[in-house]
Amino acid sequence: MKKTPTAVSTHAYVTEIEMHTARARLIAPTAARTLAGVFKSLSDPTRLRIVSLLVEREFCVGDLAAALEMEQSTISHQLRDMRAQRLVSFRREGQHVYYRLDDPHVRSLFEQGLAHIQD
Repeated sequence: MKKTPTAVSTHAYVTEIEMHTARARLIAPTAARTLAGVFKSLSDPTRLRIVSLLVEREFCVGDLAAALEMEQSTISHQLRDMRAQRLVSFRREGQHVYYRLDDPHVRSLFEQGLAHIQD
């Protein structure tokens, strides 16, 4: 079978079939940018601490600020960025805004990352 040099390395060679298979599995640029945004958002320690609180239940902004011993405006800013990445969602009840994880995938990402560092 004919070997084709890869564009990345002059030392590694793959067959045309292997290259075709690899490219078929390659994530699309748009999806890569979106996923990178999610991971970037999750790379902030404060945001991870917020996620750790929201894993079990929803919280209002004031209670999140109290639990994290931070200013409410700082927490609100973090939550706004997390909403943009669809990591959290919210509901209003009177003057209070309650936040929760947007879906089970966020919890899974958090728990898998935590398990990875604890192994």
